[in-house]
Amino acid sequence: MDCGIVTSKTVLLFLSLIFWAAGAALAYVGSYVITSYKNFDYFSVDKYAVVPVAIVLAVAVVLFIVGIVGCCATLKESKVGLGFFLLIILLIFAAEVTALVFGVIYGGKINGELDKSMGDVFEKYNGENSETQAVNYLQSQLECCGVSNYTDWSSRPWFRSHNNSVPTSCCKANTTCSGQFNHLEVLNTNGCKAKLEQLLQNVLSWALLVILVFAILKFLGILSICVIGCRSPRNDYQPLYS
Repeated sequence: MDCGIVTSKTVLLFLSLIFWAAGAALAYVGSYVITSYKNFDYFSVDKYAVVPVAIVLAVAVVLFIVGIVGCCATLKESKVGLGFFLLIILLIFAAEVTALVFGVIYGGKINGELDKSMGDVFEKYNGENSETQAVNYLQSQLECCGVSNYTDWSSRPWFRSHNNSVPTSCCKANTTCSGQFNHLEVLNTNGCKAKLEQLLQNVLSWALLVILVFAILKFLGILSICVIGCRSPRNDYQPLYS
């Protein structure tokens, strides 16, 4: 058998195994991103933010199927199977490019959306409602206080109705804290907006990087299929004249 064909088959079989690993990795990344956004969904009003993640999860499922098809088509050297394999890879490649575009677009909109959405949620804080739970979770997890900084609370209804104090979720861990401004040493004074924006940007950037890497792998798979599928048929007959 032609050395180039053997090499191409080896590469394609290896890529089929990578597709399975890629599917597992993309499923993990998609789940992690959804969990991160869900924890802070009160501060992210654009529902299209989950579009890249939904695409990633859909691609992950397809990748497992692609791996099976790729192995069978490569081993049997089936033109029909390889053609179907190529079509699937092209569709996945297009989906990943779409996810990249959506991710880049949304990444530039995070800052503007957080300004309004966080202000609205902090304004509704009353110690009992769902907005309260979201703010407390945000401030305790990110070790922050207020939107821009702790002084933002001075303009909120909660501050004026609770003896000029901030919620205890602004307090540093393992400290005795009443939320009063005269004990800043036990308060987290940095604002939540910058930290949340950085967190979301980091998560989104990581997800986009993973998508980009796997898009490159799909391109290598396309080349391997072309090498095997587009070769000239081997002549199995003997020459008429020797």
